[in-house]
Amino acid sequence: MTTVDAGAAAQPAFAEGPRLVADIGATHARLALQMAPGVFSHVALLKCDDYAGIVPLLRFYLAGHAGLQLQHAALAVANPVSGDKVRMTNRAWEFSTDDVRRELGLSTLLVVNDFTALAMAIPGLSGADLMQVGGGAPVPRAVIGVLGPGTGLGVSGVIPTEDGFVTLGSEGGHVNFAPADEREFAILQYAWREWPHVSNERLLSGPGLELIHRALAERNGVAAPARSAAEILAGALEERDALCLEVLECFCAMLGGAAANLAVTLGAFGGVFIGGGIVPRMGAWFATSPFRARFEAKGRFSSYLSDIPTYVITTPYPAFHGVAAILAEHLRGRAGANSLIERIRQMRPGLTPAEQRVAALVLEQPRLVLNEPIADIARLAEVSQPTVIRFSRSLGFSGLADFKLKFASSLTGAIPVRHCQVRGSDSTHDLSAKVIDNTVSAILKFRDQLDVRSVDRAIELVSRARRVEFYAMGNSRVVALDGQHKFFRFRIPTTVYGDAHLLTLAAELLQPGDVVIAISNSGTAPELLAAVDAARHAGADVIAIGSSQSPLARKASVCLAVEHAEDSHTFLSMISRILQLLLIDIMSVGISLDAQQSNDQAVMERRLLISHLDS
Repeated sequence: MTTVDAGAAAQPAFAEGPRLVADIGATHARLALQMAPGVFSHVALLKCDDYAGIVPLLRFYLAGHAGLQLQHAALAVANPVSGDKVRMTNRAWEFSTDDVRRELGLSTLLVVNDFTALAMAIPGLSGADLMQVGGGAPVPRAVIGVLGPGTGLGVSGVIPTEDGFVTLGSEGGHVNFAPADEREFAILQYAWREWPHVSNERLLSGPGLELIHRALAERNGVAAPARSAAEILAGALEERDALCLEVLECFCAMLGGAAANLAVTLGAFGGVFIGGGIVPRMGAWFATSPFRARFEAKGRFSSYLSDIPTYVITTPYPAFHGVAAILAEHLRGRAGANSLIERIRQMRPGLTPAEQRVAALVLEQPRLVLNEPIADIARLAEVSQPTVIRFSRSLGFSGLADFKLKFASSLTGAIPVRHCQVRGSDSTHDLSAKVIDNTVSAILKFRDQLDVRSVDRAIELVSRARRVEFYAMGNSRVVALDGQHKFFRFRIPTTVYGDAHLLTLAAELLQPGDVVIAISNSGTAPELLAAVDAARHAGADVIAIGSSQSPLARKASVCLAVEHAEDSHTFLSMISRILQLLLIDIMSVGISLDAQQSNDQAVMERRLLISHLDS
């Protein structure tokens, strides 16, 4: 166990105490306590084979720090991470992020991909953590490229934003390998014997080193025994074996070409950073390798690349910096997360005994509270339903629904899905994944920004409406037709108008008590705006579904905001349509519940009347 405490004197400790950070791979797990920004102590290297799962491993580490009150933790795992369930690819471990959080008694537990953590570490590294290879100087606040040859080849980018950084969710290691000379073409031909498609990862990785060694041995007519990646590195750097040295030279040249392609693709004027488990082990030798010469060998773009610096990440635990940055970003409230849990903890002693039981349930089983209806929450907390509502209002929310919307984003346990551009070269698999991820990303953002009070007002207007008319043109008519079918089932007279010439004529026939639901992405169509003016003049209420900054929103009684911007001149709006449909569904469920409560009230009144007559 080693200690890393550089910068301890300059950085104040966290008010809530240390944070647990870890980098968990298929073979080893590295763990540490972050005592302050940039300060890591009690670093431990544990063999994963010694533990039955992630909880025993974490418990073993924490057992050495008895009495430590941890609230927050973040883990980087060598595995794709999506949602609460994590199944490790190269180890028979699977776990629920929320279950682990509860077992360890944490307020926050984030689990992220290890290469995401590496990319997020870059902005926080100093000169002491890096070895520059070649010339060039970074441009401040510019895009950064990241490569990490290890078991595979990780490729990413770090993009500066107004309030931090975001990483690209990339599979750039799987681009086609492009040989730059006859020797590399011979290696490619050798690799083609095993795979019809040879990506950069097939060669720029630990298994790739071994393949290059076999290919060059055959090409050179050398009867060399097979070597592992570690043995090849040792053979080159310690034994000065000619074949192993040639393998490393070839590997570094290929890596230089891949890094150059990444730099020109991203415009990475912030630099290209090399991590992973292979290059840092080469030490100073890498600076003399063909890497930088190949990086700049780009014909007309040689001068372009000569200005871009390249670095090797030499700090021994870069993932610590990355997961710590992600955790810090999360705790600052960008995901709407921990501030709410902390508020519940702080306010709990001042709540009534019944409300304290609700608070205990929220803290102990947050996902259950998020997913269950109010009746089940009340039953599990052994309180009445009004008590659940009073608990929500004690925290400053209008009710349970409002509380759940703000609470949900704290329970993702993973980095949010990000928007990815669909490209013409994408396979069906890739474009399907991107379309779905883009939609999920937009829905999560929409959920966190939803104005519950506006939804309540819209449900109230429709529930007591004498008549509902949908006004929508173009692609929005699909949403209007869906709304007509749903609302008509509630026995509400409902019509759809999509003809620009009929909108104003229909609006002029409305009366007080009628409701218009106007749906538009832009909210600027003159025919629609004229119809809304006519409807308001006739005494009808107008619910706008679209941008809150549009002329339509300003004319409406209520605006249900959909702020997702799409290029409607090139494509039919897809995600906006889904968000609009979600608002129709939310209103439909709300109207249904409102009707049920009204029926229950009527039944209760009839029973009281009968009881009174009997008496």
